Amino acid sequence: MLSASFALKLFEAFSIERWNDLVRPFALVEMDKAGEKMVLAYIIGKYEEQEGKKVDWHWMIYASIFDLLKRIALCDIKSPVQRMIRTRYPEEYKKLNAWVLTQYAAYIGETELFTKFSHFLEEEPSLAHSADPVQLHSYRVLRAAHKFATLRELQMISVVNEPDRLKNIEHELNRDIQEFLDLRALQLLVTKQSPYEFLKIIEQLRFQTRWNQTPRVPRTSVLGHSFYVAVLTLLLGQQPEVVFCPAREYNNFFSALFHDLPEAVTRDIISPVKQATYELPAIVKKIEDEFVASELRPLMDDCYAEELLYFTQDEFTNRIRTATGVRSVTFEELNTLYNADNFFPVDGQLVRCADHIAAFIEADSSIKHGITSAHLRDGKENLLKNYPNGRIINGFDIYAFFSEFANRRI
Repeated sequence: MLSASFALKLFEAFSIERWNDLVRPFALVEMDKAGEKMVLAYIIGKYEEQEGKKVDWHWMIYASIFDLLKRIALCDIKSPVQRMIRTRYPEEYKKLNAWVLTQYAAYIGETELFTKFSHFLEEEPSLAHSADPVQLHSYRVLRAAHKFATLRELQMISVVNEPDRLKNIEHELNRDIQEFLDLRALQLLVTKQSPYEFLKIIEQLRFQTRWNQTPRVPRTSVLGHSFYVAVLTLLLGQQPEVVFCPAREYNNFFSALFHDLPEAVTRDIISPVKQATYELPAIVKKIEDEFVASELRPLMDDCYAEELLYFTQDEFTNRIRTATGVRSVTFEELNTLYNADNFFPVDGQLVRCADHIAAFIEADSSIKHGITSAHLRDGKENLLKNYPNGRIINGFDIYAFFSEFANRRI
């Protein structure tokens, strides 16, 4: 189950700056990089499935989260230094991973998630040489996504940095990417075909700042927010009463990751404006769907387009997919009748819950740091009004969760 302390620990990734020894034309933080990496992993993985190759999505989702947790714990050690420790001093690297695990014992406790994290850190040094072909292929998909996301950052900051500063970094990255050029999607990305154009539009979410009408710290982008919501949604599904089927866990994560995809073409419309009239939310949603169909759908490959549209339409509704179309269902029905892969179930209300938790933490954290405004205070209070005592969302007691923040200190 998700705790306030763990949600706040994850939120630290919005404050970890990347490329901080170079000139940066916009904020580059770890949470945004994690979001872009998983968008790329989704695209690359879907092309691989189209080629008939198996991808372990379950492992890849959790690996992306555990990698972020590790980066939060080791934010003061640059990636090249970590890589040198891993290759030259493997025993010390194992000890370093063991230390990382201890940093999260108080946040995660003796849970299945903690066990998975422990296994990931133990296996990480040898993943590149795994004897399991599916494990190895999934690892390569995620690494390819990581490398290309890093390359995109380098390309974006190259316009304001002297070429000599970047020459060695660019050479090393291009060399690393060559290892993954057997992956079809990476070939298309490197040669700037339709997946690259699609990615460029999604990258606009990285430039869009949430709560844009008010000063706030840390500032969060729509893309980073989307990955944060995806992680929170996955954690909200860690419930002892019911075990989600693999498709449900997969759908919940990627529905959350892409829940703000329409904003890549419409930009972020803040909640007070969306709710200015009774009919406006439905009108805005209709316009968003039209933009997705006209501007984004032509750039999507058929191997994932239908699925991605399923994720973004009625994104906050509990739903299943049947031979006759998409159907809204209750949480009880999801658990008792449709908790099976063939129904492609989605806990849309959990995505909404996670979205609200993220918005609350964005406002509350800034207020606690002394950067406040009427927008942040009103936004926080309005969110709390949605969840009175006794309100349970898809099995999660969100009122109890918010109550943990009452006496929080920085």
